[in-house]
Amino acid sequence: MSKAINIITSTIVPLRNENVDTDQIIPARFLKATSRDGFGKNLFRDWRYENDNEATPKKDFVLNNPTYKGKILVAGKNFGCGSSREHAAWAIKDAGFDVVVSSF
Repeated sequence: MSKAINIITSTIVPLRNENVDTDQIIPARFLKATSRDGFGKNLFRDWRYENDNEATPKKDFVLNNPTYKGKILVAGKNFGCGSSREHAAWAIKDAGFDVVVSSF
């Protein structure tokens, strides 16, 4: 069964890091649920927020930059490596991304 290809027009969000594993995408400490909702707020948690238990955004992280509010995440080489974790895909979708583009 084939599906239609959707055209998505959006600003891209460039994540220039390479070798991003699933624990960086969604840290294991946030995997307490089995539903697909609610993971987006912790997407790239350790890169995105200060370590102050108050979720203070790091100003220099791309997802905290209002210029990059898009539905297309452009990642570096080897994005999503490491242990298989469907929660990583759920977090990416829940954060509002429809597409991930990576060379690997």
